[in-house]
Amino acid sequence: MLASIATAITLNGDPYPLDGDTALTALLERLNMRRTRVAVELNHQIVPKASYDETIVRAGDHVEIINFVGGG
Repeated sequence: MLASIATAITLNGDPYPLDGDTALTALLERLNMRRTRVAVELNHQIVPKASYDETIVRAGDHVEIINFVGGG
């Protein structure tokens, strides 16, 4: 039986492990980020919020996530 091989992406400039291809929404959930409060760039392209569900993050991808924080 083969062991699960962890893959890595670059997340906000740092290596981040994944267990294979992952939906962007699943990554956001894993990071405890609300999709309504973030902007995501995948491989230097902004991902529209409407595409989060079908966007797949793969080994070697570069992901930048900006989390909007309210304040005053």
